[in-house]
Amino acid sequence: MNGKEVFETYESEVRSYCRSFPAIFTKAKGSIITSTDGTDYIDFFCGAGAVNYGHNNDFIKGKLIDYLANDGIIHSLDMMTEPKEEFIRYFEEEVLQKRGLNYKIMFPGPTGTNAVEAALKLARKVKKTNQIWALMGCFHGMTLGALALTSDSGSRKGGGVCLNDVTHIPAPYMFPEFDTIKYMETLLTDDHSGVEKPAALFIETVQAEGGVQVFSVEYLKAVRELCDKYGILLIVDDIQVGCARTGTFFSFERAGIVPDMVVMSKSIGGYGMPFALTMFKPELDIWAPGEHNGTFRGNQLSMVAARYGLQYMLENNVEAEVKRKEKIVRTYFNDNLQGDAVQIRGIGLIWGIQVADGKTALAIANRCFEKGLIIERAGRDNDVVKLMPALTIPDDQLVKGLDILVSSVKEICNL
Repeated sequence: MNGKEVFETYESEVRSYCRSFPAIFTKAKGSIITSTDGTDYIDFFCGAGAVNYGHNNDFIKGKLIDYLANDGIIHSLDMMTEPKEEFIRYFEEEVLQKRGLNYKIMFPGPTGTNAVEAALKLARKVKKTNQIWALMGCFHGMTLGALALTSDSGSRKGGGVCLNDVTHIPAPYMFPEFDTIKYMETLLTDDHSGVEKPAALFIETVQAEGGVQVFSVEYLKAVRELCDKYGILLIVDDIQVGCARTGTFFSFERAGIVPDMVVMSKSIGGYGMPFALTMFKPELDIWAPGEHNGTFRGNQLSMVAARYGLQYMLENNVEAEVKRKEKIVRTYFNDNLQGDAVQIRGIGLIWGIQVADGKTALAIANRCFEKGLIIERAGRDNDVVKLMPALTIPDDQLVKGLDILVSSVKEICNL
């Protein structure tokens, strides 16, 4: 037995992405992934946002190889290490302080859902209430606390227990004529609302899995003002759209707001390495030692990759490059894909093409794969084809991928 039979026979039925991209992959460089039969694919999926700086980035790879060659410590729980010191200092001095941000950094574990769980626990501890608000259309993770935040029914039904203590608020795009800020304020002030004041409001500034829904600056400012007025913590999930994906390192920078907490993962690991951060204002740091812990908080290879990923991002002006490439994508869509059959929206290098239904989006994604492009779907009924390439993708590969995507959309939608 070999090849795909191994996976089909022995790997759990829970596997998902391999069903969308039925090839066995062996190599990856930059924005190209190569299968065992030698086929090259342009990557518009980017590890769900985990490899913003491209596959096997030479600069980061060199630092990892050097660290391994010198027998650098690999596992250390949360003990003090040189890579951890270097990451904290670089992140504080070159990223946070230069943006006027004052956050304590917590290493909650290796994944985004670890970061979310830690933020939930701390928010409830600070505010002494269990209630949390989140938005419809959101995705925050698959462990039970994060899953309670997540609105997608397909994800939630796997939980096996009641997912309590979260109230989901309509997202602003769902009912354009409906003032969702006023609605939240009514829930807080009407003594017959039947809804308790939350410890925190958990949001994404761009709902990626929700179908690439970009929240306006005005909405984000209004949310910050609401939380300030009523003593609610504002927590921003920047796991997928942080690390310069929207054109600024933090996705909330465009609104000029400062969240009380921020959770990050995916590309904060620099090289596709498992790494996550929970950040919060210093006055919220009321943890007791060891009150939240985990074996893999101290993955030192991730610390090395993360530190040099930040350096690569800053020294190569990746934020400015994302804004430049956003113009390429926007212009390309304006010139080549119009009509009532599609809705196009996005920011930076995350874009969505919404089509009639999930079946149509699946057919488009499958056709793209046949033509050599890896791209995923999102949104209600998975009716959005989501473009999310590496931020470092060369212009010619970006345009070639757009050619494949748009030709596939036109073919399937008969445009």
